[in-house]
Amino acid sequence: MSWLARLEVEAEIARTEGVLDSYVWHKKLWDCFPNVPDQKRTEIGFLTRIDTLEGAFKLWVMAERKPVRPQWCPPDGFALKEIAASFLIHRYYVFDLRANPVKAAVQKDSKGEPMLQPNGNRKRGKRVPLVKPDELRAWLVRKGEVRCRDKDTGKDVPGGFRIVEERPLEISPMVESHFRKKGQSGYHGGVQFRGTLEVTDREQFIETYQAGIGSAKGFGFGLLLLAPINL
Repeated sequence: MSWLARLEVEAEIARTEGVLDSYVWHKKLWDCFPNVPDQKRTEIGFLTRIDTLEGAFKLWVMAERKPVRPQWCPPDGFALKEIAASFLIHRYYVFDLRANPVKAAVQKDSKGEPMLQPNGNRKRGKRVPLVKPDELRAWLVRKGEVRCRDKDTGKDVPGGFRIVEERPLEISPMVESHFRKKGQSGYHGGVQFRGTLEVTDREQFIETYQAGIGSAKGFGFGLLLLAPINL
C-alpha cells in the first residue's frame, strides 16, 4: 500500500518559508513525516515532484508511510489518496513523468583512449544531461527494459514496461533546475515525458513505480503519475 499526496502552495508562502530551489523543497517536504529522527529517514523513502505554476507550486509526494499536511500548506491545498493494490493491475496506463535523463561521460587518457577500472570496465566521468529528442526517447525506452543495475549482484533490474509506440510520446525541452547544497551550487536537467505505457512484467513494474525512474529523485524527479486506460 502506498499514499499519494498533492500540495498546492502559493509562491508567497514558499518565499516566506525560505524555499528557493528543489533541494530546499525536498527538505521542507520532510514535514509531511513528522517525528522521524534523522537516523531513521533512510528507512522512509519517498518520491516527489515539483510543478511550478503561475504564482504557485503544485507538489506531489508518494510514500509507503501516510503523509500528513504540514503547517505551511493551507488545508484546502492538501489532498491525500491511498494507492490501492487494484490500481496497479491494469495493462495500459497514460503517464506523466518528470525525470533527469543523464549519461556518464567516459574518462579518457592523454592518448584519447578510454580509461579502465581494475575490473576492466570503463571509468565513468561526470554525468551530463541528455537533450536531443532521439536520445531522450531512447533513454526512456531503455528504462522500461532496464531500470537500474543491482549493486549486489551486478545484474540488470527490468523496468517492467514498454512505451506504446503507436500512441504519441510528448517530450518537453530540457529545463535547468538550479539548487544549492552545502554551499555548493549545481543544477539538474529536467525533462517531462507524456505518453502511454504497457506493463510487460507486473512485479517489476510495481517496483519501478515505487522506486521511481532515473536519478536525482531527492530533487523532485522520477515520480510516475499514472492513469489506467483501455486499448
